[in-house]
Amino acid sequence: MSDRITAAETLVAAPPAAGSSHVDAGDAGYSKDLKSRHINMIAIGGAIGTGLFLGAGGRLAGAGPSLAIAYAVCGVFAFFVVRALGELVLYRPSSGAFVSYAREFMGEKGAFAAGWLYFLNWATTAVADITAAATYAHFWGMFSDIPQWILALIALAVVLTANLISVKYFGEMEFWFAIIKVGALVAFMLIGIFLVVTQHPVDGHTPGFSTITDSGGIFPVGMLPMLLVIQGVVFAYASVELCGVAAGETKNPEKIMPKAINSIMWRVGLFYVGSVVLLALLLPYTSYSGDESPFVTVMDKLGIPGAAGVMNLVVLTAALSSLNSGLYSTGRILRSMALSGSAPKFTGRMNKGQVPYGGILLTAGFGVLGGGLNYVMPGEAFEIVLNFASIGILGTWGMIMLCSLLFWHRSRDGRVTRPSYQLPWAPYTQIVTLVFLATVVFLMWWGGGVGRTTVMCLPLIAAALVGGWFVVRRRVNDLAQEREDA
Repeated sequence: MSDRITAAETLVAAPPAAGSSHVDAGDAGYSKDLKSRHINMIAIGGAIGTGLFLGAGGRLAGAGPSLAIAYAVCGVFAFFVVRALGELVLYRPSSGAFVSYAREFMGEKGAFAAGWLYFLNWATTAVADITAAATYAHFWGMFSDIPQWILALIALAVVLTANLISVKYFGEMEFWFAIIKVGALVAFMLIGIFLVVTQHPVDGHTPGFSTITDSGGIFPVGMLPMLLVIQGVVFAYASVELCGVAAGETKNPEKIMPKAINSIMWRVGLFYVGSVVLLALLLPYTSYSGDESPFVTVMDKLGIPGAAGVMNLVVLTAALSSLNSGLYSTGRILRSMALSGSAPKFTGRMNKGQVPYGGILLTAGFGVLGGGLNYVMPGEAFEIVLNFASIGILGTWGMIMLCSLLFWHRSRDGRVTRPSYQLPWAPYTQIVTLVFLATVVFLMWWGGGVGRTTVMCLPLIAAALVGGWFVVRRRVNDLAQEREDA
């Protein structure tokens, strides 16, 4: 790999978009190889991931059919977040995405916090994804004797290799991953609808509303468990912002992005809420567990030869897709930060394929540490990292909405011009979303256990951000001065 970063490169930036005077050095050097079909499928892949395919099982067992309500509520706020990001993308496309916007509207301190919270999100999500992949692989007898940590590291190595080649490989990989996920979910939903309509027994149960009513109704264990699983449901939507990052490597984002973002809402309603409702209609919520994908559970109980194995392969694909997305996005975000001085210099390096390999390798390094966690605590690894990933997600979404709110205020002052594609009901949408995110943090603490421990780590995360800023601020200021003098 060639180390394509020099002092001069930090001063050379992509030209600002129409309507924006801000120049971001991190936008230079990328190819524009992502096409419309890639962006559309990246948007779908971001809305369908490990949180649904694996996480839904344990959450159904804990909250019952009310999980569908939690998915619907969180889906609305996820749409607000990605719609706010979409407006900023149409204002000024950037591979640095919300980190670049935080730099413009909140200064370098804001960009530093936004970037490292996003890294916390994906570094821990990478661990969750390789843990999920290893869990899925154990479904097949040929892998049952292989330790979980070895399978986790194999999954990381495969996806890392593909991600380092070029953005074309990432786009194609994500395109086909998304095709497989969507195709499998559609097939599952068609089978589920058929079973409900025909009243075909599943494991001795007759599908339909009676499955719900006979098992305690929509809230079989009360409303509190539904509220407490919301932080895990937020994790399920962790990748919806990915299409905003990918906008910096596509041509004509002003034509592609609105269509991709607007379609997220109906995908959420159809795939998340619809599939959870079907799962609740097919089997009692007590039939599901966190040890197995609920989709695999249904197929296994149907007794169709090979069906459970095929579905397990699909959910394994979902985990690899999420890992693929995380490595891609953190590589771009860290490069934007490195060229402004707020991330290690090596994370700004690009290879001949115009891939920021330094940031990708840093994220993968945390995945290797996750392999160690799988060795020490194979049973608890997924839940532990999921909670820390949720903190990173909440922080990232909060920064996006703050940037959107500041952008709206500047537009009122006439300093910037909002594009025609806008977040509706601003500024109330941003404020309500920020209140929702704060509520999720409170629910994490209120629920006790790992969630409370995670929230109690917030002062440590804040201290790390403050300490980190004091370490890099001189370099950040020096580079900012160099750009002004250039």
